[in-house]
Amino acid sequence: MSGLRVVPTWRHGQERLYVCLTDGRNVAWYDREAGRVNLLSDERREDVLDVLGPFLSGSVTVGPPPVPTPAELVRLSLHPDDDLAPNRPGEALQVALDREPGAPRRLRPDPRRRALEAELAVGEALDGLEGVGWHALHSVSLPGGDRVHHLVIGPGGLFAVHTLYVRKQRVVVADPMVTVGRGEPRPLLRRVRGDADRASYALTAEVRPVLVLYGAADVSVPGPLREVRILLDREVGGLAGAGGVLKPADVEALHAVARDRRTWLRV
Repeated sequence: MSGLRVVPTWRHGQERLYVCLTDGRNVAWYDREAGRVNLLSDERREDVLDVLGPFLSGSVTVGPPPVPTPAELVRLSLHPDDDLAPNRPGEALQVALDREPGAPRRLRPDPRRRALEAELAVGEALDGLEGVGWHALHSVSLPGGDRVHHLVIGPGGLFAVHTLYVRKQRVVVADPMVTVGRGEPRPLLRRVRGDADRASYALTAEVRPVLVLYGAADVSVPGPLREVRILLDREVGGLAGAGGVLKPADVEALHAVARDRRTWLRV
């Protein structure tokens, strides 16, 4: 037995098959679209090809990967358990809901499912920006139980995006209070700014706060807001219009640091 296992991953419709040791470290990966098996160590060539055999199709090139950038070296050194990049939008909510498959029927819809709907929609829109040089990380956990719903890194800088489900309701944003429908005002903007501040501390770079209102019927902002940007869910793609802040190498370097779970342990 070689002790190797194949771990398939999907991101933005592209499949990559990683070959891992029992401790989770990668020794190779198969890029089906490129028809290439990238070996990190030629010593395991035969074992890698043997375990990948059922998955290989067509003509395949085998060899060392292209010379990695510093950001790629950081990613390759990450243990899978510490890599946040595979997180789905709403990962924390999805995990919590999956743990309660037999929960009794609620008289009212579980608010977490509505929150998940918002995070899924906004997360999908943010993932769509990858083709124009942006990266999105989802459900970044912070000490104390808080989390950044979405962290977006691209040419226009860094944004900590918080989503709020407000479908078919009127929203009034009067800094720092946010009122949804007939509900009680909540100082939500303090949390949105606080999450961005903690992200700035972790990454030693400016992270700007964004509140996305998912499905709002009407939004009223009676006065000026301090720092926070308010967007409707259909406006999320507009973040890609910002540019001139970070160079591509800086984007990749910050993404490499941000995707490491250990980066967030002391904020």
